[in-house]
Amino acid sequence: MTAGGEPFTLRLRPGVAATVLRAGLHLRGRDGSVTLEGSKALPALWELLADRLGAEPAAPAGTARRPGGLDPSDPRVASALDGLAGQLRAHGLLAEFPEGGEGPAAWLAASTDRPGAAAAALAAAPPVVTAADPGAPLAAALLRALHRAGARPEARTDSRLPPGLVVAAAGAPPVAVAADRTAGGGFVTAPTAPERVRADAGAVAARLGGTVSASAAAAGADALTALLAGAAAQRLLCAAAGLPDPAGADEDQRLLPGRPAVLVAEAAPPRASYHPWAAGPAAASEPALPPAADLAEALRRVGALADPLLGVLDAPLPGRLPQLPAALAACRTPAGPLVAGAPRADLARLTAACRAAELRLGGAAVVGAGPGHARGRALRRAALAASGRADTGPALPEEEWREHPQARHWWAVLTGIAGHAQARLAVRRLGGEQAYAAVVRVPGAPAPLGRAVEATPADAAAVALLGAVTRAMAADHGPAGAAHAPFSGAEAPLAAAGTEPAAWADEGWTDVWLTGTAHREAALTAALTRLAGPAPGPWLPPGGDPVAARTATVLRSCGFTVLADPKESP
Repeated sequence: MTAGGEPFTLRLRPGVAATVLRAGLHLRGRDGSVTLEGSKALPALWELLADRLGAEPAAPAGTARRPGGLDPSDPRVASALDGLAGQLRAHGLLAEFPEGGEGPAAWLAASTDRPGAAAAALAAAPPVVTAADPGAPLAAALLRALHRAGARPEARTDSRLPPGLVVAAAGAPPVAVAADRTAGGGFVTAPTAPERVRADAGAVAARLGGTVSASAAAAGADALTALLAGAAAQRLLCAAAGLPDPAGADEDQRLLPGRPAVLVAEAAPPRASYHPWAAGPAAASEPALPPAADLAEALRRVGALADPLLGVLDAPLPGRLPQLPAALAACRTPAGPLVAGAPRADLARLTAACRAAELRLGGAAVVGAGPGHARGRALRRAALAASGRADTGPALPEEEWREHPQARHWWAVLTGIAGHAQARLAVRRLGGEQAYAAVVRVPGAPAPLGRAVEATPADAAAVALLGAVTRAMAADHGPAGAAHAPFSGAEAPLAAAGTEPAAWADEGWTDVWLTGTAHREAALTAALTRLAGPAPGPWLPPGGDPVAARTATVLRSCGFTVLADPKESP
């Protein structure tokens, strides 16, 4: 029985094929495959099973073939056939077809375990295609595509729609997609509620440079029109039938699960791909994603926020910047170019993205990949600001930090490779807490070269020295006038999440050092809270800045945390 109670029979999906091996089989379909080895009887078993589960009805009783001399009535053969069928079903090569009646469309049979239920869902609410002119090329192509897929679409005219825009809805509850041509190609929106789809289409068109006139669309390439129509039909029917969206966020790491993706087609050169639509109108109404669990997930979200066509940030990338002795990543911001530095390129990209987002919000914000990350960044910033940028209190003896492998390494890099032989480092304890501030100065320079607040003298020294190194690298190799964003230990918990450094390694290895820093983060934030007060509350947009308010909404919808900046950024 199916989930709805109707009788069904297990059948092979359309397109399943087999390759005979020396002592086994390789079976494959559209979305799955399996290789079975270990018996020369497997090809004969496959022939028997294909007769039972193939597209054509099995032979009448008493006329069944016996491939390889196998007797289907033999209990051992029957058991082997059941085992083979189980392997086929486990690997997505079988589906539940309704008994009797007209079979579902071939694409449904190849796409779902229960094509009968999906076909019934589509039949219950056929597609409705709406356009200012249903006879225009894109609307007509979409109607043809739906017909070929086995649907029975209805065409409607709505003169309020922009010329060329096509909206299609289907299903119960209804879902809708929109497609249109743009100056550079075209797009298909993600399936959404019918009352929202027109706003999505308008926002996407604005981001892509506007749509073209109906006459220009009519003169466009037939291949592009067919591509958009086919993609719109597929997304609509999959959504109405309860099937996964073709965008495939689980497989495409550029997309975010739970967030819409837009198919963007380009005419020259001809190509099409799905792009994350994190900045869509749904960002303000849909539940926010949970905070990123690790650095890889945080960077996946950064990629969506910095999508070159539909994002809200410029992508932070290493580009041609040097990656040794430290890593750099650069991006554009409303305040000008930005270069971030860190011990690794992935950490430099995260540091750059967070600082770029802060600058897009006007600079008076602290952005983190989650509450813990934002709180760590804000508390460090507050502690540095509270010190008044003045060196107060006695500096700790160099022995407190000099022998730590990371501090020793970055000191050697700064005074050697980076050419700052006159640099001086002072580390001081903050208020009797387990929190330490380190300042790197160069004689004659008006401002420190590097500053940091961390949980131990060695951590503070290493982070401040690393910041001084990356600042020097950015000045030598980055764009003219670029601002510098230093790495801090607040990023360590994300970098260490889900990793297990080798037992034989020490803190001279970056991953071991980051893991140790991550373990010390909770104690440090507690100490800084006692010193500087709790982390600030949520950031509120300044009056009259809708762009900043929209950016904050998009950041929060992707799981980022936006706090008020306690003081001026270091």
